[in-house]
Amino acid sequence: MATANADHERTDSLAQLTPIESGSIVGLAYAQIRALILSGEMAPGDRLSQLELADRLAISRTPVREALRRLTGEGLVDALPQRGFRVADLGLDGVMRRLELRLLLEPGIARLAAERATADDLAALRGAIQFETVARESNAAHDASRLFHMSVARATHNDELVNTLDAKWIVEVGRRLLARRATTADWKKTDVSEHAAIADAIENGDGHRAERLTREHIAAALKHWDPFSGAATNAPTAD
Repeated sequence: MATANADHERTDSLAQLTPIESGSIVGLAYAQIRALILSGEMAPGDRLSQLELADRLAISRTPVREALRRLTGEGLVDALPQRGFRVADLGLDGVMRRLELRLLLEPGIARLAAERATADDLAALRGAIQFETVARESNAAHDASRLFHMSVARATHNDELVNTLDAKWIVEVGRRLLARRATTADWKKTDVSEHAAIADAIENGDGHRAERLTREHIAAALKHWDPFSGAATNAPTAD
């Protein structure tokens, strides 16, 4: 009888244990490696040794490998066949690749948003535009611009689209880019105006217009950052 009671108490004690989730370790590894890359401590082209990172973070190589794969999906890390991982280029070439992806992705997102947006979604769009309108420095303007685009994505009610756009528009990189445009005349005024036109189309349920305006908006940003475009300096940016 005493043995049975002891076994019962042991079972109750085990039931109170909180499982250790491997995903949380991966998330911590991801956040720390990402911070090292974005801070410049790890430069483009640097090899990312799973063993060295695991030792530095005092964890096993498995969560490091998963974190590196996640960073590869964001474009911050390159996976080399049979050779591991390295820090990706975050320069102009990387910016152009991301803008090309956005040019293909976001017009369709805007069309879906026009079909699915709720009153709350529309309020979020207008709020983002207001934040950008009153922004007094480049970081705040960038963050408000990004918030608008992410709010359009959320208005599709498709988490896959939201996550894809979120991963490809890196806040720190976008802020640095926009800081370089701060002296361009009326850059914010143009960006706000184009966002407002897209929001109007979404509110009116005009998917074709929302799609077209978004395509033109991002194409202008792509043209601006294209080093081979002679008219680039006069084009508005979506970042």
